[in-house]
Amino acid sequence: MAAKIKSNNKALQQVMGDFRLFAKNFIKIIDNNGESVPFVLNPEQEQFINEMVKYNIILKGRQIGFTTLSLGYMLWSALTKPDTNYLMMTHHNKVTQSLLRRINKMYQYLPHDKYPELFPKKVISNRDEIYFENGSRIQMATAGGEDSISGNTFELIHLSEMAKYPTEQQEEIIATSIPALAKNPNSKIIIEATAMGFNYYQEMFMKAWRGKESVWKSHFYSWLSKAYSSQFKHSFDEAEVWFKEHNQGRRMSFNDLEHDEKILRDKYKATFRQLMFRRYYIETNSLEKFQREFPTTPNEAFQTSNISVFDTNKVVERLQNVIDPLPTNEIYDEIPDILKPYLNKSLFIYHLPKHGIRMYGGVDVASGNGGNTDNSTCSIFDVEGQQMASFYANDVPVYEYAKVINALGRFFNYAFLCVERNSFGTPLLERLRKEHGYLNLLKSKIFNERGKKRFQLGFQTTNVTKSILISDLKEYFEMNQINIECVQTLEEMKIYIDDNGKMGNKRGSGLHDDLVISVAMSVQAMKQGKYYVEI
Repeated sequence: MAAKIKSNNKALQQVMGDFRLFAKNFIKIIDNNGESVPFVLNPEQEQFINEMVKYNIILKGRQIGFTTLSLGYMLWSALTKPDTNYLMMTHHNKVTQSLLRRINKMYQYLPHDKYPELFPKKVISNRDEIYFENGSRIQMATAGGEDSISGNTFELIHLSEMAKYPTEQQEEIIATSIPALAKNPNSKIIIEATAMGFNYYQEMFMKAWRGKESVWKSHFYSWLSKAYSSQFKHSFDEAEVWFKEHNQGRRMSFNDLEHDEKILRDKYKATFRQLMFRRYYIETNSLEKFQREFPTTPNEAFQTSNISVFDTNKVVERLQNVIDPLPTNEIYDEIPDILKPYLNKSLFIYHLPKHGIRMYGGVDVASGNGGNTDNSTCSIFDVEGQQMASFYANDVPVYEYAKVINALGRFFNYAFLCVERNSFGTPLLERLRKEHGYLNLLKSKIFNERGKKRFQLGFQTTNVTKSILISDLKEYFEMNQINIECVQTLEEMKIYIDDNGKMGNKRGSGLHDDLVISVAMSVQAMKQGKYYVEI
């Protein structure tokens, strides 16, 4: 036994009242060598227990031990708190059954004979739940299966590997889980996953990670966490042997490091042992898979594959260095009244305009019907390429959006605007020119059937011109000719892909590319470099 327990009430009460002591003294787990050992929390598990709040969302590398932690925590809670319920949900039925077997084994290894009074007996134990004689219950469920949440009240809900749940069900499961939490200060929900691309889980985590009006507390654990030193000891040993075999029997040194490894060494304090493991894993798999399975940062975890149009590393780097929008109270009195309801909700201003500086903007127009429809977007840059503002909303009708764009453009030194004229763009252009008298608009040169040249307002997007549009944006962004501050724009750029010649956002619920288009329109405005008004 990990710690001697005297059979007196005070010592037992102390152990039973503290999960860490309970785990160390009573719970047995199977380690990587297949041996039954006391459950001593690793540093990351300890950190999470210390930092856990009511709403928790975890992004982590593989096999860091949070499912084991929750199983042990649920068992301890159920045994010590009568009439409480707990739920563990997984992405696959086989995983669900495996976890049920693990928690049953934890219960089996408890010292029932020595302390029979401490551990309530099981009354029901089947493929879905364990029910104890003290009235507490631990349920196991699979996402996409029968509804195990509605109508129940839980002290703790753990949604394991949520990123693997059916994409269309992730949001609904969250919406059902929150009302099912027990109405007391001790109830908690834990969402935990390794990254699996772009989905509702990714949106939730990144919003929490950035601290943008989220009730969720984000917890991120990279592959450089201390737990891996012991958890992956065998793999680390294998990697070191492999490296020595290919380097005249010597270990890795600074002179062996490649550029990205030097960054990991200098910025993130990676050890040579960790870097040998990384190189070994990449050799047997791929860099993309390593970054997903063993991320260094959250942005790296959610990177897309090499079909991304924009250099993902540059997008991630920019995301790590964006500035926050100006606070509402600092600029509320400065902006036109029509823009005030949108400020820091749909409209984000990063810099106020300076007198006499030319501004360039791009505008994409949607129906404004709300729901799951596209956004109407606007992105504004100054003549040097610094982003000044961004706007995106899907519930602003075209007639109202024309008022917004008119006010926004005039506020930013009567910005030269490039409007995509496809679909709803045409009526917006007509309203801007005829109703609001907005003169500083991009014009495109076209020829009619007789070969006569004429100009039309806005930019017409076709299969041919879209390729040029995106190519120009890619060049401006990757050559640092524009500085994007809008996080949502950069997130859209991460999922903007070239799928066999068809460019657009990666398909999925809630995924858009409208801000990408408005920034691309801004680049076209900057390329023309015209101004039809005096400022």
